[in-house]
Formats: sequence, C-alpha cells, structure tokens
Amino acid sequence: MILSAHQPAYLPWLGYFEKIANCDIFVFLDTVQFEKNSFINRNKIKTSQGAQWLTVPVKMKGHISATLQDTLIDDSKPWRSKHLKSIEMNYRKAPFFNEYFPKLENLLSLPEQTVAELCWQQLQFWLTELNIETKVVRSSDLLVDSKKSDLVLDLCKHFNAEHYLSGILGKDYLDEASFMTNGITIQYQDFQHPLYPQLWGDFLPSMSIIDYWMNCGSDLQNISTRRNNGL
Repeated sequence: MILSAHQPAYLPWLGYFEKIANCDIFVFLDTVQFEKNSFINRNKIKTSQGAQWLTVPVKMKGHISATLQDTLIDDSKPWRSKHLKSIEMNYRKAPFFNEYFPKLENLLSLPEQTVAELCWQQLQFWLTELNIETKVVRSSDLLVDSKKSDLVLDLCKHFNAEHYLSGILGKDYLDEASFMTNGITIQYQDFQHPLYPQLWGDFLPSMSIIDYWMNCGSDLQNISTRRNNGL
C-alpha cells in the first residue's frame, strides 16, 4: 500500500493531483498550522502579463497557535467575485471555458468559513472532475497528533502502508532511518511537468489546475500513472 499526505491547497497545481493519483491513501493534513505566503490559500493563473496570484484572505489573529481547521477566511473582502472575474478575463478564450466556468461559479459560491473546509470541499470537486479515485482522509479524523517526520511515519503505521510517496521537499525533514526501521520505503515524487496548449504566449509551468483544466479538459491520464513513481 502506498500512502501520501499533503497540507490543504487552494486550486492546486498538477503535481498535487499527480501525487494523489499515484497513491492508495492520501491524507489531507488539516491539523497543521497555516503558513503565510504558502500555497495553502493561494495559487497562480496565467494571464497576458504572466502569472497572477489568486489569494484567499485569512484572518491572521491567532493563526500561529491555530490549525487550518481554525484559520478563518476573511469574507469582508470580495475575493470570490474577484477570483471569478480574473479567471473569466484570462480564460474566456480557452477551449473548455464555456463548459467549465459555470461549475467554477458554483464551487466558489459555497460558504465555507475556514481554510481547511474551503480546500476540502474544493478537493472533493477536483477529484471527481479529474476522475481520481484514491481514498482521501482528513488527518483531523485520525488519532494521530505527532509532528513533522513522526507524523508521516505514524500515518503510515496507522494505515499499514509499506511505501510513502513524498514531495521532493520531504528530503529536508523526513527521518529516513526511522522509516527503514519500520519497514517503510520512502519514494520521492519525480513529477515531470507536461507541456500542454496554453493561452498567452510562452509556456508557464506550475500554474493552478485551472490552467490545465480550462485548456485541456479533465483527462489526466497522460500525466498520472503509477509507472512514473517506480513503486
């Protein structure tokens, strides 16, 4: 069994979904703390002027001691309508815009109050839209409260996973010896970003899923194959 885990992300990039598609269980880490200037509450779309950030405003008071379950969205700012307007302006000439934009309007009309819930509800949408059938669980539903490398190891032990699929940054904090002692193999994701048709000139990698979705549709078969991770 292959397990992977990642913190919530707003409108994630292709590599996020490739990681989910290549594991048997994915743990949505909603018990971690909010990180400012991360991809938890923001992501990039492509415009005629280059990349543009779409950021969900959050109430920062007390966030240092709070988890993403308790990190509140600041709905005093009209971010939902601004994001939709930016997407409409920059993707209305994309092949799938007319078909997909109404779905996006419905998605961004949901009244979530916390960052964790916003990302969770959106993740359910994207997994259905992209036909990814991996089992996804929330860390907040599990009795696992360790931190960093120990958290990942305990999640693997909880689900009796034999392999852990990590992002490349896991090399900075995972205690590989502890995993080896417990008979768990760590595989680091080697995501090869595909080239695909985009609007607005030269190709820009690492955009939000919005970019691929609007330009290429919902078929991720060409980029999501377990053969790529060697397990």
